[in-house]
Amino acid sequence: MNSCISNYFSDIEDPRINRKKLHSLPDILILTICAMLSGADGYEAIEEFGRNKKSWLKTFLPLENGIPSHDCIRYVLIKLPPKQLQSAFIAWVNGIKEKIPEVVAVDGKTSRGSQNKAQGLAGLHMVSAWGASNKLVLGQEVTDEKSNEITAIPALLKLLELKGCIVTIDAMGCQLDIAEQIIDQGADYVFGLKGNQGLLHKGVKKCFQIALNTEFKGISHDYHEEVEKKHGRYDIRKYWIINAPSTLHRAEKWKKLQTIGKVVRESTIGNKTTIDTRYFIGSIESDAKVFAKAVRSHWGVENSLHWRLDVTFREDDSRIRIGHAPACMSTLRHICLNLLQKEASKLSIKKKRLKAAWNNNFCYKVLFGL
Repeated sequence: MNSCISNYFSDIEDPRINRKKLHSLPDILILTICAMLSGADGYEAIEEFGRNKKSWLKTFLPLENGIPSHDCIRYVLIKLPPKQLQSAFIAWVNGIKEKIPEVVAVDGKTSRGSQNKAQGLAGLHMVSAWGASNKLVLGQEVTDEKSNEITAIPALLKLLELKGCIVTIDAMGCQLDIAEQIIDQGADYVFGLKGNQGLLHKGVKKCFQIALNTEFKGISHDYHEEVEKKHGRYDIRKYWIINAPSTLHRAEKWKKLQTIGKVVRESTIGNKTTIDTRYFIGSIESDAKVFAKAVRSHWGVENSLHWRLDVTFREDDSRIRIGHAPACMSTLRHICLNLLQKEASKLSIKKKRLKAAWNNNFCYKVLFGL
């Protein structure tokens, strides 16, 4: 079964000395994934899952020396090289994704529980690439702090197949070098603008003020509007996109800069209405529907990825803090989320985890994609 994640673990360097290798590394990792699919979130819970499911696990895992202890699992994850686990993850994703996603949203998330104030360690910050149409995590890069996203993003992008995609990044990643890298990898970009791009942000904002005040007289533009009613909330999203004027601050420095965009989102809950306005630059053509899809896909990361990691996998509650374990556990959660996303039933991710805990056949189906 070439698509099985276990086939990609064989090249990961085992961090243990030979005399301590009572349990194979693939066995430990697959046990951990099965346990996490079924709701286990910590070392002791993983061991307890293994002991209760030992007979079933032995139908597809050697487990020559039984179930590893939680101390063994902990030691392995603390010492496991996270870059090698990441490489295995990306190779696996490339094997299971059915098509190149139209939009790749790159965004960061801090695991608050991994912060260790006593040792002066910041919480783990993981920059992830989310395939919006595939609904898969495509890859991740670890950094100690949110401010280091600027260095983490290029490293992550380098690992991904981006040809033909639109890469969306928020204002933190709106950098000349990142734009150039995305174009060089055969993709397009849509970047959010905020204060970190002060003069550019002001210039784009002024362009739209003039355009709207003159009702776009003499300015070629495209417009798209979306209305959504959901859970007592009424949203109107308005998208404008125009060709980027050459007078923008350092416009010539941005590789293949073609368009600038504006989004106004009006959200009404009961009698309260909030209005949020954002500005963007991009290498895409002046097509408001394409622009809207890119922006909407990026916003979807919060619900499709970050919210699920926090609420369903309780990532922020995790107190795993030592060594490489926070980074490795984050990657393993991404593996589990992808496996659950690939499972074809209409159940929520939370209900799929419950079913995996209760039903061995379902857990096996999720793991092996059968």
